[in-house]
Amino acid sequence: MTSFPINVAGARPLSEREAAPLNKELREAAQQFEAVLLRQMLSSARSTDFGGNDLFGGEGEGTFREMRDARFAELTAQTGQLGFASAIEKQLARFLPKGEN
Repeated sequence: MTSFPINVAGARPLSEREAAPLNKELREAAQQFEAVLLRQMLSSARSTDFGGNDLFGGEGEGTFREMRDARFAELTAQTGQLGFASAIEKQLARFLPKGEN
């Protein structure tokens, strides 16, 4: 796990080149968090039983559904369709050291 440096008074600000990896890591972490959140939402929605029978039934179908939902969540988070990742990134970026221009 990467720890973010704290910008202490008198410390040299990070250059844009030095700050870029931190911004990239933050973006990736925010996207991963959005994917986890979306997987949880899908799982909760699927746990509702309306009394219908599964077409094929069995544990294999459940496993496939979980894999499909996980991939869907990852792709959705990467494309930014829901906007959770960008909102999280924007909020947390305030705590990153500012690069000098």
